[in-house]
Amino acid sequence: MEFLYQPLMILIAGPYRSGTNDDPEKIATNVLAMEKVALRIYEKGHLPILGEWLALPLIREAGSIQTGDDIFTQLFHPVAVRLLEKCDAVIRIGGPSHGADQMIRLGQEYGKFVFLQTEDIPDARVAVYA
Repeated sequence: MEFLYQPLMILIAGPYRSGTNDDPEKIATNVLAMEKVALRIYEKGHLPILGEWLALPLIREAGSIQTGDDIFTQLFHPVAVRLLEKCDAVIRIGGPSHGADQMIRLGQEYGKFVFLQTEDIPDARVAVYA
């Protein structure tokens, strides 16, 4: 028997700016919600990732002055799209978000696993024998 362990890299797609009027506290609440899901995914044996974790440092380094400025817009969603190309799956969380909905559509187009709740993600820590 051979042990097969198949953890997935899963992009978490949820609202970032949606419904916040760019209020930093509301944006932080949205990020915290995605990070809480990230922990649950990690505990299932997978590698969770948020596009924000990669995009925001690049945006800052590129000289963005405020959320939603030209530099922000040029980098924020395109980074997530590039990241999704490398991921195995995407999960949609939270309320209305054009960007998160776009990640789900792209995930389907790219043939990725698409999850709508963490309960649907298989536990990668469970031994599978072949």
